[in-house]
Parts: sequence; C-alpha cells; structure tokens
Amino acid sequence: MRLDAARARAYRRGMSDPRLYVDAPLSEGARIPLDRDQAHYLVTVMRRGSGGGVRLFNGRDGEWRAVVAAADRKGAALTVGERLREQAAVPDLHLLFAPVKRARTDFIAEKATELGAAAIRPVITRRSIAERVRTDRLQAIAREAAEQTERLCLPQVCEAEPLDRVLDGWDPARRLIFCDEAGDAPPLLEILSGAASGPWAILIGPEGGFDPAERARLRAEAFTVPASLGPRILRADTAAAAALALWQAALGDWRGGG
Repeated sequence: MRLDAARARAYRRGMSDPRLYVDAPLSEGARIPLDRDQAHYLVTVMRRGSGGGVRLFNGRDGEWRAVVAAADRKGAALTVGERLREQAAVPDLHLLFAPVKRARTDFIAEKATELGAAAIRPVITRRSIAERVRTDRLQAIAREAAEQTERLCLPQVCEAEPLDRVLDGWDPARRLIFCDEAGDAPPLLEILSGAASGPWAILIGPEGGFDPAERARLRAEAFTVPASLGPRILRADTAAAAALALWQAALGDWRGGG
C-alpha cells in the first residue's frame, strides 16, 4: 500500500521527507536495502533519486535520517545518517473489534494506528458479518498509517479469534471496556475519569450488537467494564474511533499534548 496522491504531492513540495518503516537495525552508517514496493514508492512515486532524503523507523531504534545511496529500476538502498528521535512507547491499549465489511474494517485498523493503539485484535462474535480477516492486509494498512502519522512503532495486528476463546485466555490485569449499546451502562468518559493508567483494552461489538449470551458473559467477568458511547447507535468503525479518542484523552498520551 502507498500514500495517497495528495499526501505524496505535499511531500514533494518539500513539506517533509517521506517516512518508511523498515525491519532492520538502524544505526549511523548502516546500509538499508529496500524491498520492491518500498523502492517503487520512494523512487517512482516520491521521485527520490541518489542523495534524496528519507526518514526511517523500525519500532526499536527511534527515527533516523537517511539518504538514497542507490536507485534504479531494480531497487534502491539507503545510507543511514543521524538519529532524529529516540524510541518512545505508545500507551498499553488494545483494540478488540468484531470485523465488519472490508472497507470499514480497514478504516478501523487505520484509525486504531493513528490513535495510538498498541494492538489490534479482531474477534469473531455470534453476530459478526465477516469471519475471514486478512491479517496481512491490516498489517499493511497499519504500517502505512504509522508512516504517515509520525508514529515510531507499528501496532501488533493479531489473527482473528472467537470471542469466547479470547475471554477464556484473558489476563485479568488488563481491564476490558466493552462498549455496550444496551443503554444501561455508565458513560465511558465517566468511567475513565479518575481511573488508573495501566493495561487496558476496548471491545467494539458487531453491527448487530452482542447477543444476549455474550453480553451476559461480558458483564459477569471481573475484568470487564461495560460502557456507553452516548444516546445514539454508532457504526462499529465510528464507535472504535470514539472510544479510542476518549481513552487517550483521559488516560493516554493526549494528556501531555504530544
């Protein structure tokens, strides 16, 4: 996947060097070969030739400046310069969601990355309308979103699992907010006000909502917190973005303005 044309044009006007995620150690003087897709993006789309600037991150070593050392139709290689930013962690927040139609599932993965989720976990519920989830596609979407948004790491993208299996293996130290459309749960912001930081997760149900048995189990677990997202019924992708934004504002890295 590649940046949209408008963002590519903005980069080419000199607003910023493009960013690339690479799965390789980064240090001054290191030479980084690019795969075919990355080379095409950098050389053909972004028109970076020999000596052109690019920023690199790998989720471990921070962000580094690099320059194109070699570029042709067969590929490209970069030489790493100085470090621009030290590595910084994202808050320990997981997003669990029931897969919906492909475009909306893609949206959820993109916005979860932009909003700082540490992990993206599709879960299959009894009313899920999509049971097959292409993890590789969601990983590509997350990588592109991280490159665009100055994030220094990629979220973990997990394989889809049935909800019951997820709950059976749950670590009770991680609080699980499940956004319950039944209307009798307290508002999410009220729950988060004064809550402690630490490992949290948010669960968004399918478009048809949780079925009664699922809701009963979720409410019975000691580690779960039912929450309302307001008086209107939100689409699953809207609910995911809203819940992540509220959590980040109350307990996450939005509090510091970063």
